[in-house]
Amino acid sequence: MSALSIKSVRKVFGAVTVLDNIDLEAESGEFIILVGASGCGKSTLLNMIAGLDVPTSGTIHIAERDVTHLPSKDRDIAMVFQSYALYPTMSVAQNISFGLEMRKVPKPERDKAIARVAKMLQIEHLLERKPAQLSGGQRQRVAMGRALARDPKLFLFDEPLSNLDAKLRVEMRAEIKLLHQRTRTSTVYVTHDQVEAMTLGDRIAVMRAGHIEQFDTPEAIYGRPATKFVAEFIGSPAMNFLPVARRDGALFCHHIALATTEAQRAVLHAGGPAELLYGVRPEVLSLSAHGVPGSVKMVEPTGPDTYMLIDTELGTLTARLPGVPTHRAGEHVMVSWPSSHVHLFDAASERRVA
Repeated sequence: MSALSIKSVRKVFGAVTVLDNIDLEAESGEFIILVGASGCGKSTLLNMIAGLDVPTSGTIHIAERDVTHLPSKDRDIAMVFQSYALYPTMSVAQNISFGLEMRKVPKPERDKAIARVAKMLQIEHLLERKPAQLSGGQRQRVAMGRALARDPKLFLFDEPLSNLDAKLRVEMRAEIKLLHQRTRTSTVYVTHDQVEAMTLGDRIAVMRAGHIEQFDTPEAIYGRPATKFVAEFIGSPAMNFLPVARRDGALFCHHIALATTEAQRAVLHAGGPAELLYGVRPEVLSLSAHGVPGSVKMVEPTGPDTYMLIDTELGTLTARLPGVPTHRAGEHVMVSWPSSHVHLFDAASERRVA
């Protein structure tokens, strides 16, 4: 059964189109990520799923029921906000049960729900505290508990980890993933953080300027990006791009022939654009005895990896190398990469070619 179906949704504010013809289907139990830079429309789309805003055109179905014009209270959803949105004068237990109380759920059932989610989130010892007495991570657990107590058709998360420090973000990210594995409640999660998107999502919708550039699994988003934007946005550091020209079934950058696979050469021989972008991820670059000569421009150790900027005849390349630095700025190196890890994009449309 479809948990969420969005068809031809548009949102227009005056002369500005914020969302343009959005289509998205989520199956029951899926964890769907909406990811993109600020202003891409992901929060606007979430607000329309939640009933906080109405599409200019198009339809939204939750659990196969048309909710396009229904108020939030009638959509059977639960939302976790970036700001937690807890009631400061209520205890943790009262915050968790407030939504159930508003729906006139009997007290014995409310108490059972409080006990269930408190055990699930390991906050049994916090039930009598007020939000001001909690840490950021504990407040986020309470906000999640309030949503879980409802047992809704759809969970909506609006950048819930943005206010947490780096260590706590990692811990809470793991908790959210484990929570979803236990409950299998259909979930839509908005973030601008690509790491959150890749680690949490069953499928990811990468958004840009009101469009969905690609909607696919994390593996496909990373391994077969549909556009240059997706290739740049997903992955750290960003993918290297070289402008190349296609001549006689081969690719040339500044008169230097670049390696390609047989499958890529077959695509090139079949025709298509003459001007292409040749993409290589930093983590597939290596330093060896053979390859493209270059000079180390900058070295950035990160602990497990070393980021290195290398000036070559092709342009400046970013490499992500395992381990501690073994080269210094100014040293001459040879850079190579496997042709099987090359991505080709049409230079004009920026769509994937091979």
